[in-house]
Amino acid sequence: MPNFIASSIKGLNLPFKKDNVEFLKIAKGRNIDFLLTKSGNEEFFIAIKEKDNKFVIKGEKLTRPAKVGLLQKALEVFKDEFCDGILSEAFAVKKNSLTQNKDIIKSEKEALEELNLAKFDEICIEVGFGSGRHLLYQALTNPNSLFLGIEIYKPAIEQVAKLAIKEGLENIILTNGDARVFLSLANSNTIFKIYLHFPVPWDDSPHRRVISAEFLKEVQRVLKKEAKFELRSDSRAYVDFSVIKFLDMDEVEISVYKNRNLEVSSKYEDRWKRQDKDIYDVILTNYQISLNLDKDNEMEFDKLNPRKIALNFKNETHKFSDFFVHFEDIYKFSDDEILLKLSFGGFDTAENRFIYICNESSSYFINKPLKTEKNLKAHQKIGELLKQWQI
Repeated sequence: MPNFIASSIKGLNLPFKKDNVEFLKIAKGRNIDFLLTKSGNEEFFIAIKEKDNKFVIKGEKLTRPAKVGLLQKALEVFKDEFCDGILSEAFAVKKNSLTQNKDIIKSEKEALEELNLAKFDEICIEVGFGSGRHLLYQALTNPNSLFLGIEIYKPAIEQVAKLAIKEGLENIILTNGDARVFLSLANSNTIFKIYLHFPVPWDDSPHRRVISAEFLKEVQRVLKKEAKFELRSDSRAYVDFSVIKFLDMDEVEISVYKNRNLEVSSKYEDRWKRQDKDIYDVILTNYQISLNLDKDNEMEFDKLNPRKIALNFKNETHKFSDFFVHFEDIYKFSDDEILLKLSFGGFDTAENRFIYICNESSSYFINKPLKTEKNLKAHQKIGELLKQWQI
């Protein structure tokens, strides 16, 4: 994460604007402050923490933009305008950093909307594209298909976006997030192929694996009839585990291959081949036509009183059968304008979000949660708990 350390910070006269970077207002917390920042077309927080008579300034991880160059630029402006005695820094605005609003990188909401535009013959998804070698190859060789890469590691997104721009690809989009959550929101019967190549095997912690009965339920729902899900792995334990899960599904066909040579290989595959490791492919073909999703819930809050919420706020966790809600911390822009930080949702697919509360309105802030079944349950419970804090 880009950051620097300063011995002191000058008085902040906000709002402040320079070089297409705006510092809007600051939310004060117990141990850390969040500076609301706008750079380009994106909003995010810069975190300011005082420690040992020094100030650590860095991007706040929940709102960090996928285009890291926007964050780097904002940190540079803040350092130059408001900080004295720079003790160390771990960022630099590089000429090839993505700072412009490139169409390749999308939010999860934007990516979902893109899938519904039907501008391409087929839609393919790669879960965890890493270096992007396979994803880029598929996009290059299949120009009439749209390729969506879902990656939880943000730096990989910018690296692959640069490569896609260099190749002039217009049939590829990238998004940062959990594919398990993303697929639960995609429309039914729309995807031609899903790739899951060399996922972390988690042989010592099988419950952390991407593949589960719940994940495969969503995979089958979004796949068209006769569309395919392709698993490629060097872990025999992972493959055996997955095949058992596949065999529990209805209306599918399963094909298994060993040491099959593909047109393109990932850097991990190259490494395993040098070590003479076996590589397995399991291809699942779907023959089911699924029902469409109900997406009517807007995840809104009733009007709330920020002063009463602040007075009654507690760091506490509420657990239920298949979801949880954890109120983590509170920050104040003013007595009448507060920010809550919380995590919620499924135990294996938790969301981390901010809720902004003022006298006029209350809403999720900067990044809204995705409308998964467990998030909707958690959202309803959050609303109930916040109402209790107003008594």
